[in-house]
Amino acid sequence: MKRWAKRCSMQIPWQSLSDSALTGVIQEFVLREGTEYGPSDVLLERKVDQVLTQIKAGKVGIFYDSDAGTTTLRELEA
Repeated sequence: MKRWAKRCSMQIPWQSLSDSALTGVIQEFVLREGTEYGPSDVLLERKVDQVLTQIKAGKVGIFYDSDAGTTTLRELEA
């Protein structure tokens, strides 16, 4: 991610989103990322659950870029 993008975005508390909005943000991110999950496919539901666990643990944050009108997930600095 470009360094300027971090300045133009704001973190959205996951608790402020409805369950369906939170799930939608996570699904969109997982489908967009197309991450390699090894020799076997991982179900979308499982990927979403894994990301949700990271969000609730404070390891990943939800960020909204008002300039681009987009939402993304980023690893939070410890």
